[in-house]
Amino acid sequence: MAASAPSEALLERLAATRRRSEELVAGLEPEDLGLQGMAEASPPKWHLGHTCWFFETFLLTPHLPGHGPADSRWGYLFNSYYDAIGERHPRPERGLLSRPTIGEVIAWRHRVDTGLTALLGQLSRRSAAESAPLLALLELGLQHEQQHQELLLMDLLDGFSRNPLEPVAFPGASGPESAYGTSRLAGPLRWLQGVAGLVEVGHQGAGFHFDNEAPRHRVWLEPHAIASRLVRNGEYASFIADGGYQRPELWLSEGWEAVERHRWQAPRYWRGSGPAEAWAWEFSLAGRRPLHPEAPVRHLSWFEADAYARWAGARLPSEAEWEAAFQQGVALEQAEGVLWQWTASPYRPYPGFRPAAGAVGEYNGKFMSSQMVLRGSSFLTPAGHGRSTYRNFFPPSSRWMAAGLRLARDSG
Repeated sequence: MAASAPSEALLERLAATRRRSEELVAGLEPEDLGLQGMAEASPPKWHLGHTCWFFETFLLTPHLPGHGPADSRWGYLFNSYYDAIGERHPRPERGLLSRPTIGEVIAWRHRVDTGLTALLGQLSRRSAAESAPLLALLELGLQHEQQHQELLLMDLLDGFSRNPLEPVAFPGASGPESAYGTSRLAGPLRWLQGVAGLVEVGHQGAGFHFDNEAPRHRVWLEPHAIASRLVRNGEYASFIADGGYQRPELWLSEGWEAVERHRWQAPRYWRGSGPAEAWAWEFSLAGRRPLHPEAPVRHLSWFEADAYARWAGARLPSEAEWEAAFQQGVALEQAEGVLWQWTASPYRPYPGFRPAAGAVGEYNGKFMSSQMVLRGSSFLTPAGHGRSTYRNFFPPSSRWMAAGLRLARDSG
């Protein structure tokens, strides 16, 4: 039986997602596109090339007859971590890749877009059994591109923050900071009764999910309370004023080592120019802005979130506590679209987890070590990309992401 032709909605979403990546860099200068501020980040041009490589490697080259890579050498440059595919350029040296030029990368992207449209057009002539895995790969590629749209913005902010001129990535009210501003405030903190007992978490049913979100499984939760909103800048400033960054008893050993090694004194992008103006400013994609005391504190490492929670006489919620509260209607404010929220949970496989077959199985499973889970989504997350079972993850010392914290505490 022949498969049905791809829907117009899918074709439109493909075009819109691919176009959005290029829109994010449209206002940048050529010099900005190769900027890599640190080893953990990547230049905007690399993100554009890598997402193109993903579609070409996993969909077009093996499944679209006659399609070959634009340049066989580019696979080495834009492979991220897929060891099954082959060797790759060292991540810390991505900022050295002045070639291919941005013009060549954009031309490559448009060639891949044409190939994807052609491949989708052929699916109506293939069986449903043959087309289903290709459509699943296409969906994974779209979700992957949305991930990199968010990463591109976080990496760009890191790079711009290192320039003494403090350049503005998105001036005016049309940039990502406007989305943060419209949803950043919430009411007074209330302690809400969390979901206790035997609960089910993880993805089930129809709809896209990454492999690390499954299988759905049961978890026992002890009685606890969870904060109605995220921790604010003003509240975090009180932690700093009380010597939070000078009190080793508040920190895990590795976290305290990071404080001393990196000389952390405040969240990643807080700025101040003297005692009278200490931490009065915050660097953002819209440049330096006044630090709003009621806005949720952002760009914290897990170590900082954990130390603050200990100082506040609380703790971080587990990812199961967070997901159960969200799914069962506990009145969480700022749960989505504001900041990713650190949890107390290490990034580990769910019971019964099985990575996908082939090279795409390296997507999530190989990182289930030395990382902590974040839940929710941020103001940089593309619309429609987040969901309640989404498991974001970063090393506990990372703090260039749009991450904040929500408190929890045990209750008896």
